[in-house]
Amino acid sequence: MASSGREAAVAVATASEVKELIPGLPDEVAEYCLLRLPFPEQSKARSVSSSWKRAISSPSFHLAKKNLFLSLPYLFVFAFHRSTFRLQWQAFDPRSRSWFALPPMPLEAAGCADGSAPLCPPAFACVAIPHRGELFVLGGMRSDTQTPLQTLISYRASTNSWSVAAPMPTPRSFFIAGSIGGKIFAAGGYAAGGAGDEDDAVCTVESYDPAADRWAPAARMMWGVSRYDAAVVGGRLYVTEGWTWPFSFSPRGGVYNPEADNWEEMRVGMRDGWTGVSVVLAGRLFVVSEYGDCRVKIYDEAEDSWRSVGGGGVPSELQKPFAIAGIESRIYVVSCGLNIGVGTVLHRNPVAGAGTDANGDGGWWVEWEVVKGPEEFADLAACSSQVLYA
Repeated sequence: MASSGREAAVAVATASEVKELIPGLPDEVAEYCLLRLPFPEQSKARSVSSSWKRAISSPSFHLAKKNLFLSLPYLFVFAFHRSTFRLQWQAFDPRSRSWFALPPMPLEAAGCADGSAPLCPPAFACVAIPHRGELFVLGGMRSDTQTPLQTLISYRASTNSWSVAAPMPTPRSFFIAGSIGGKIFAAGGYAAGGAGDEDDAVCTVESYDPAADRWAPAARMMWGVSRYDAAVVGGRLYVTEGWTWPFSFSPRGGVYNPEADNWEEMRVGMRDGWTGVSVVLAGRLFVVSEYGDCRVKIYDEAEDSWRSVGGGGVPSELQKPFAIAGIESRIYVVSCGLNIGVGTVLHRNPVAGAGTDANGDGGWWVEWEVVKGPEEFADLAACSSQVLYA
């Protein structure tokens, strides 16, 4: 009888908990209150009760946030400690200017770490599907053996958790990855460790369907290439291996069309002027140049040329390497110490005959400010930055 009494008490308590998310409030009102919680606070809210955890982690909760336009963009930064090479993810809230840490990636479960040797942070590729709140970490390389990896680890903002997904068919390091139409594409990179001969570069291309957790082959590249920079614009993946100076040959560039499943040569003007790390804002391709004072350029598709964006270059207190992402009309340049340069991009329509385009900037302008990283981030360097809505 005592045992059955305890079971009955648990059942009553559980039923009560399921019935009322917040005592005294109808469920629809309580759910609306939870929907208003900022993303960083959702992890704490999950620990309040099992009913809150179920509500916040359910797919319908995040669909409701999206439909009510309550999902907001956050900057997720893949960083490593410059002395220990310890990997970590930090997320930045552009509104409160505050940081919060993500749970550690399950590297050992993914078969890419055994605790005996560090991994090479820049060898990984990171891709986001922003409005689905999903983030993917692919490939990589062991620092001791320089062996490329088949890693695929996914993060979901809805549960603030990582999981191990189907490994890549082809081990890759220093490769290109991008998201098109909800699928992830992996291209190029090295099949052997380090920056070896061109023969080591991978020509195969593979696509990953997160819904099915399955990889499929795609059209091969015209030539193997290691990662320099890539961008997805207008549903196509643009890949460049660098820029002309100080090299004696013109860089190569390719464009992948997933609808036709084919590759074509990049246009000459785009290829030769792609002199830095790219970011896409409102469907327009921008580049933060790697030379000089790191000024911003915008690609003019009609003329197959690049225009300088007015305003200064990246603030001098930001040290390379940079990891760049775009949120709405702003460029976020993450540097060492996770200091962030926030560039607000403006467009002033030139007036015909008024000489407003005398500098060739087409009316584009950028204004910078710097957000200093916390002191405890002083020894961190950024490898990648991605945007997720949560």
